[in-house]
Amino acid sequence: MSTPHGALPPGTRAPDFTLHSTPDQTVSLSELRGRPVVLIFYPADWSPVCNDELAVFNELLPEFERFDAILLGISVDGVWCHNAFSDARNLRFTLLSDFEPKGEVAKTYGVYRDKEGVSERASFVIDPEGIIAWNEVSPVGINPGAGGVLEALEKLASKQPAGSAG
Repeated sequence: MSTPHGALPPGTRAPDFTLHSTPDQTVSLSELRGRPVVLIFYPADWSPVCNDELAVFNELLPEFERFDAILLGISVDGVWCHNAFSDARNLRFTLLSDFEPKGEVAKTYGVYRDKEGVSERASFVIDPEGIIAWNEVSPVGINPGAGGVLEALEKLASKQPAGSAG
């Protein structure tokens, strides 16, 4: 686990964005306030490590739901590629296309790889108020799993006021 100097650190307000989830639908981060949001930046659909990483998150979706967290995968692939990939892998969470302008959201989060034209393998947990609570940047060739994300959500839930969901 590492956080390169470019990745936005915990305590930073998460930059808002609007990205396509389908050719005619978008998701804006600001619309999701009030719930924890997990952003999973990954290099590309169909690559072996990305297949494995997203399969882990898909398998653990009930754990994310337990924390009322919204899980979003983000890569520079287009929406049609995402749709085919999601259908083929039976993914039950939303994939967002950081396609045009290419990698703009990854760049604002400090996790874009200029040389390769893809994002880092990076995860961000954003609290219900829109502040980055935790992040992790992993080597592109290694599946980091979901343990760190789930620990961060557990920590976030323990900070919620008494009587709130979580």
